[in-house]
Amino acid sequence: MIPLVSRRSARMDEVGIFRTILGIESITDRGRVTELAGTLVDTGSEFTWVPRTLLDSLGIAAERRQAFIVADGRVVERDVGFAIVHAGGFATADDVVFAETEDLVLLGVRSLEGLNLRVDVVAKRFIEAGPVITAAA
Repeated sequence: MIPLVSRRSARMDEVGIFRTILGIESITDRGRVTELAGTLVDTGSEFTWVPRTLLDSLGIAAERRQAFIVADGRVVERDVGFAIVHAGGFATADDVVFAETEDLVLLGVRSLEGLNLRVDVVAKRFIEAGPVITAAA
């Protein structure tokens, strides 16, 4: 089993794009985490985008097809499945998009929220978001 990603694995490159190591694991076949170095942390993306070839190799099945508006304004359809997402030393179950070869690999905001992480762009790292806000009883 590959250990969880280090909390110090996130970095900013020279042009200010925040990148990290993203780990992906099958929900139905636990214990094998495959890491993707250089994954773009995109708080403007709702979903996490992972190469189709990686998801297929882990046996992660497409559960539905969904339309997305990408950064250049185009509408694309992609498959979506379920995986365990690892980043910043934490893990969460989330929907993941089956990215095609022309797509970026992205860690999206839903996964960040599930991981209970925030992005500190000044310190160039993830920070724990603290207690989760819930509805009052």
